[in-house]
Amino acid sequence: MKLSTRLTKIAEQIPTGSRLADIGSDHALLPVFAMRKGIITEAIAGEVNVGPRDAAQRQVNEAGLKEKINVRLGNGLAVIEPGEVDVVTIAGMGGVLIVSILSEGIDKLAGVQRLVLQPNVGEENVRRWLLEHDWFLSHEQILEEDGRIYEILTADHLPDASTQNQQLYAGITLTARSTDHQVNDYHVDQDSLLRFGPYLIQEGSTIFQYKWSQEINKLEKVAASTGKSENEEAQAKSAAFRQQLQTVKEVLVCLQKDKL
Repeated sequence: MKLSTRLTKIAEQIPTGSRLADIGSDHALLPVFAMRKGIITEAIAGEVNVGPRDAAQRQVNEAGLKEKINVRLGNGLAVIEPGEVDVVTIAGMGGVLIVSILSEGIDKLAGVQRLVLQPNVGEENVRRWLLEHDWFLSHEQILEEDGRIYEILTADHLPDASTQNQQLYAGITLTARSTDHQVNDYHVDQDSLLRFGPYLIQEGSTIFQYKWSQEINKLEKVAASTGKSENEEAQAKSAAFRQQLQTVKEVLVCLQKDKL
């Protein structure tokens, strides 16, 4: 079985010997792959609709893994019981929906040691939820596949997660060294780290810079559009977008100059 790069990277974040719940399993590709590779010992593949559930069941049956992978119909984390799995993966959904799934099924996370989450958009929402619920963001990845950019967030349930989160989001200083050897520092606060990703911003990869260069174009259009209205609320929104725009530009300038 050949997985997409995105799903392969998610599989790499699953510790060997885990019991997995893959929510929104998309033909059960991830649990079948992880089982064949010897990464997991058993799995639950959850789907909210009958059609995708049946497709996942066919895939599991064809792989000869119906004794190891249990395909279940249900909404979000309703397909699992507390203590039943060690790892939960949720991929290919918006960040707001992932947060909703985690919030509505928070009691089902008892015993879960790791979350591997891949929001298509709204990554900031997911990071904020993890922070507010004492899950430590231990790893981040950004990748491009088939013309789309994806971020994969790995979070662990640790006894000192609150302390580690305080350190992770304490803020960082980006230092830009220009061609004439001048040094400029820019402080990145917690809100910005939640938006950019505390690990991704420090790596400053080419894909990361490309994503946020594209984001500048979107923010400029939205700020210009809302700024045309004389409505006080619209003006406030325009100012907020312009502040975000300035932050993104400052960060990219630092990252680009740091590469010189």
